[in-house]
Amino acid sequence: MTTYDIHAHCIPAALLDLLRDEGPRLGIELADDGKGEYAVIDGRVRLAPFNPVLTDLDTRLRAMDTTGVDVQLISGWIDLTAYALSPAVGAQYSRRFNEIITTEAGRHPDRLLPLGTVPLQDPARAADELAFAVRDLGMAGVQIATTVDGTDLDRAGLDPFWEAAEDLGCPVVLHPCDPLPGVDLSRNFLDNMVGRPAESTIAVAHLLFSGALERFPGLILCVVHGGGFIPYQLGRMQRGFDAVPKLTANNITTPPSELARRLYYDTVLHDPAPLAFLVDHVGADHVLMGTDYPFPMGDPTPVDTVASIPGLSDEQRDLILGGNVARLLQGTNRQ
Repeated sequence: MTTYDIHAHCIPAALLDLLRDEGPRLGIELADDGKGEYAVIDGRVRLAPFNPVLTDLDTRLRAMDTTGVDVQLISGWIDLTAYALSPAVGAQYSRRFNEIITTEAGRHPDRLLPLGTVPLQDPARAADELAFAVRDLGMAGVQIATTVDGTDLDRAGLDPFWEAAEDLGCPVVLHPCDPLPGVDLSRNFLDNMVGRPAESTIAVAHLLFSGALERFPGLILCVVHGGGFIPYQLGRMQRGFDAVPKLTANNITTPPSELARRLYYDTVLHDPAPLAFLVDHVGADHVLMGTDYPFPMGDPTPVDTVASIPGLSDEQRDLILGGNVARLLQGTNRQ
């Protein structure tokens, strides 16, 4: 059985070369402050220095061999989605990004599958780019951030994009970016440990209650970090839906507890007990193995993590390790 990692990041060396050569034209400038090379997007969004491991393909393959991952679905570093760019420039950047990451994956097509990026700041262009990425480039799907340059996903007019993703049958991996702006999470690493899952929780809740999952029931949306706090607060959201429908049921008729079970969730929770809870509540057929490679908060032993989930049958374990992703990829309308 082939094992798949749904949640892994990369920055191809060719992308950095592109930004060094053409970055200013694309609205992204690179600089180095002595602590490392970093990017500034649209002259106002400064990113953290690049992690060099994101570019090291040989180290990636060795890590996959060591951890028992047969295939990674590689997506860009989420900070480089660059939704701050103007729509026209963002579309150009997404196209070049997708071509580069497809070429990178093509160096080891039996080990790597590319996930693209799209200019969500222009939903129509995002839909067109997704169709090109999947149908023309053969990409496995797409990664998107939890807001569009600070605009919540339910207020970003994304129906053209959701419709395209549903029609293509491709996975959409939802990943937090710039967690909870305005909230001081600078102490004790809370921006990562708490802010990122909280950011995903808010984004998913907005989508649940906005009606997006009812309008596009075939959408394949995977939430990283085990879904944030969504699976563990479904009872509270269901209570709100039942007790105060004037505030919660204006856009949906399907209970949120049911809608949440249509989503997919990765395994990056670092504890077998909540993973067992997740499997019990959403089903093993909606849980996908992930690592968050190569970041320190990732799971360095993903296959062992799945094996440690109490109460799994062999069939359930195989679904989580790779069977679910294989099924989803088989249903994607790629070239």
